[in-house]
Amino acid sequence: MLIRNETPADEAAIRAVNLAAFDTPAEADLVERLRGHTFPYLSLVAAKKGLIVGHVMFTPVRLPGHPRARILGLAPMAVLPDHQHCGVGSALIEEGLMQARTLGAGAVVVLGHPDYYSRFGFDPASQHAIDCEYVKSGEAPEGAFMIIELVPGHLNGMAGTVQYHAAFAEP
Repeated sequence: MLIRNETPADEAAIRAVNLAAFDTPAEADLVERLRGHTFPYLSLVAAKKGLIVGHVMFTPVRLPGHPRARILGLAPMAVLPDHQHCGVGSALIEEGLMQARTLGAGAVVVLGHPDYYSRFGFDPASQHAIDCEYVKSGEAPEGAFMIIELVPGHLNGMAGTVQYHAAFAEP
């Protein structure tokens, strides 16, 4: 399996992966809205024998009142159903976290399954006094919003509600 950065030629395959992995086209549409509209923008694919079988995206989030915060949001992450539980998602996340660190990110947040993301070092964001609008509105349980510090101490003195790119709020 090869994990690499997205290329323009991958766009249709990335859409197909997201459509296959989720019940609605919301995540596939989100990828298209974010592509080219955020910086830094990190989009990785997993390829097996030339077939794109997985995709993950990292885009900047804001922590109001903390302009020096360098936080990326991991979302979405998708793997073709017949390639799930084979290490594809893990490989995408591990490479993504490594590249996020290289890009200068101090932390990464994710809204996902705690049992899964804790394997990569994510902790409940509430332990850092950081939350997100989806938890505050009741759309997601508190334990599902998680964070990992890529630079030790990056989150010291920071607290508040993370704001995702406006594309996340679009239908």
